[in-house]
Amino acid sequence: MAADHTDVSKTPGDPAASRSAAESGLRRPIALTRLGLVAERLVRAFWPVWTVLLFVLAAIFMGWHETAAVEVLWGAAVLATVALGWFTFQGLRMFRWPSRAEARDRLDASLPGRPIQALGDVQAIGTGDAASVAVWQAHVNRMAARLSKVQPVPGDLRISARDPYALRYVAATAFALALLFGSVFKVATVADVASGSGPELAAGPSWEGWVEPPAYTGRPALYLNDLQAETLELAPGTRVALRLYGEVGALMVDETVSGRTGEAIPPASSPTHDFEVQQAGHISIVGDGGRRWEVVLDEDLPPMVDLAGRMEREAAGTMRQTFTAEDDYGVISGLGRFTLDLEALDRRYGLTVAPDTTAAIEFDLPMPFTGDRDFFSLEIVEDFSKHPWVGLPVELELSVVDAQGQQGLSERQAMAMPGRTFFQPIARALVEQRRDLLWAKANGTRVVDVLRTILHRPEGFINDGSIYLQLSMATRNLNKAVIAGLDDDTQAEVAEALWEVAIQLEDGSLSNAMERLRRAQERLTEAMRNGASDEEIADLMQELREAMQDYMRQLAQQQQQGDQQQQQAQNSQEVTGDQLEEMLQRLQELMEQGRMAEAQQLLEQLRQMMENMQVTQGQQGQQNQSPGQQAMEDLADTLRQQQGLSDESFNQLQNQFNQGQQQGQQQGQGQQQGQQSGQGQQGQQGQGQQGQGQGQQQGQGQGQQQGQQQGSGPGEGPPDADALAQRQRELRQELQRQAQNLPGAGTPEGDAARDSLGRAGEAMDDAERALGQGDLAEAIDDQARAMEALRDGMRNLGEALAQQQQQQGGQQGQAMGQGNPNDRRDPLGREQGAEGTLGSNDNLMQGEDVYRRARDLLDEIRRRSGEQNRPEIELEYLRRLLDRF
Repeated sequence: MAADHTDVSKTPGDPAASRSAAESGLRRPIALTRLGLVAERLVRAFWPVWTVLLFVLAAIFMGWHETAAVEVLWGAAVLATVALGWFTFQGLRMFRWPSRAEARDRLDASLPGRPIQALGDVQAIGTGDAASVAVWQAHVNRMAARLSKVQPVPGDLRISARDPYALRYVAATAFALALLFGSVFKVATVADVASGSGPELAAGPSWEGWVEPPAYTGRPALYLNDLQAETLELAPGTRVALRLYGEVGALMVDETVSGRTGEAIPPASSPTHDFEVQQAGHISIVGDGGRRWEVVLDEDLPPMVDLAGRMEREAAGTMRQTFTAEDDYGVISGLGRFTLDLEALDRRYGLTVAPDTTAAIEFDLPMPFTGDRDFFSLEIVEDFSKHPWVGLPVELELSVVDAQGQQGLSERQAMAMPGRTFFQPIARALVEQRRDLLWAKANGTRVVDVLRTILHRPEGFINDGSIYLQLSMATRNLNKAVIAGLDDDTQAEVAEALWEVAIQLEDGSLSNAMERLRRAQERLTEAMRNGASDEEIADLMQELREAMQDYMRQLAQQQQQGDQQQQQAQNSQEVTGDQLEEMLQRLQELMEQGRMAEAQQLLEQLRQMMENMQVTQGQQGQQNQSPGQQAMEDLADTLRQQQGLSDESFNQLQNQFNQGQQQGQQQGQGQQQGQQSGQGQQGQQGQGQQGQGQGQQQGQGQGQQQGQQQGSGPGEGPPDADALAQRQRELRQELQRQAQNLPGAGTPEGDAARDSLGRAGEAMDDAERALGQGDLAEAIDDQARAMEALRDGMRNLGEALAQQQQQQGGQQGQAMGQGNPNDRRDPLGREQGAEGTLGSNDNLMQGEDVYRRARDLLDEIRRRSGEQNRPEIELEYLRRLLDRF
């Protein structure tokens, strides 16, 4: 465009020449700007017209006029015609053809300084001045130069202010969709539809129909116009859709498959029919070009489910039952149900009362995750061991449901409710009492009486103090609840506590291989006596085999090649693993053949043979002690001194009571001191020391006593509180020195030992402060905490030393054979532990001698508690011991 203009900025002359050159270059920009103004005014005046036209064309292209009612069609046509006429009239009134002057002014307004207007100006003053004329000429040339690069101004087609709802865009979008999915040929049918006649019968079908089967059948939808068959086999629930075109009444629908009656049936001539197939019958379209189909109902049969094989029960109580299920279109879900068979129930003991509830036990059946569910076989795996119906007669019934809601049931199978079987007598008794408690709250008093009977003489049955305490606590809670009225929460809490105690008694202490072996033998013996099932015997045999392998492996690891071990091996009878396996296989064969007497005899021989295999302590040199051994001995001596100091504090508190304090105060504080002394005595027994309860004076060593005889005479003169506080301070300082030189730094066990000794030091400091203030009861509590922390520290240190010794590959000093009669033994007659341990490695509850001693000790406590001439504080202490043990 710049080539068409004359560069007047480089040709000085009069203003007339510059104006002439600029005007000649403005013709084309002004014309284009004028066309832009025309377009702008057309859009602003007639945008409603073409918006209405686009809407009408979109509706016609989509064929909406063919399906709409005649009234609707005529109403829409009138509305569209009125709208077009009105908007056209308004547009013609608003539109004005733009003049050249308006285009020239629009172009001039778009340029800086309005140069077109400046070229039309003339110099008003200074025409006689040459300088003024030169300035004017320069101004005209500059304006002419600006016009040399002028561009036309486009029209402003933005009408968003006039169309705030963007109707023009909606119409354009509808028109575009009609072009894509409609047909422009639909315009030719407008006149025919408006007149009520046309060639639609000849051009295509006057009706359409679809059949859509239910989703669960997996069948595809069918287009009835394409089907040639006159019989349709449809599933119940199939949806049928019919559409009638043309003059209303020309075609009608007649059907008998939906079962609709009365007002639910629409007029036969209605253009739309939608219904579901519920029964056999026919579907007819009456009229020219109509069709008729006979409908045969494809019945959806109910699902089927059956139990396959017999139920299997694992030793842990888990049941396994295989079942099969099938349905013509697939099973949706399933449910299993156990119901109590009250007629077959033996109503004895706690089952004589009416149960609180007989609600069935329901559980979901497993379903396939992948594949179809027309036919499948799966296994039920459930554990009902905690349910009170375990062992009672029940009936199992399975049910499955299909998509139609039809239910299929299996035959009821009578069985005993599967669950875990307990072989330990006390555990079995506790489980039975738990069942009675859950059976009915009315059994609460009876259960309390039975539990008290078990707790009255627990020796020989309950050898674990923690188990006894748990059972005693549960019994007390149940007794309180029965008196106040047993509620659901307490019932569930006590039942859970009884279950935990039964599990502990049944499983036993499995801390070492020998204990596991003995437990497996005992469980197998009980199983043979009680007539256990083949599955239970097989599981127990596997448990015995694994326990025996672990035990033999432990013996092999402990065996050393020293001279002493070789000498002992020469005098020992060797038993190979193959021989043991042969004995186990023979044992299992006898049990499978039902020869339980011979199996019991063989099991007893096996038990005696395994018990004859002993692990003895090797002779370690005592001359060169390791730092770990020295630290353990120092801590053991500190613990003994702390125990002796605690006994002296208790004796001094007892003497204060005997000097004339009130009876109520004697009982209150005596209970507290008796508990602490009982804890101290228990701790002494755990460390292989002789307790205060035996009433034996241990003598003095280095000015300290391990325990004092309770019957000391008045002439001995008990130490005062200040002296006890001084001794406590010295003992705390000694513990701090030992903690600084403690081995095992950097290991978790060593750090745990230091933390425990730190807690012991804090407790000693509290005890020292209490002794200084004369509060003996508080001091005894703090001393008990100190002793407990010391025991924890020694235990952690022993673990650290054992781990360090294992890493260094040191000798364990153990071998198979007989023990050395010259070994040191603790006051209870047990062999002392190996390096890094305090007390004995033996289980405290093993051996008939230990049981006899425990019984003797309890009998002696009961005898002394019956002597009323003893001091009240001692009697209270003995009663507390009886309640605890």
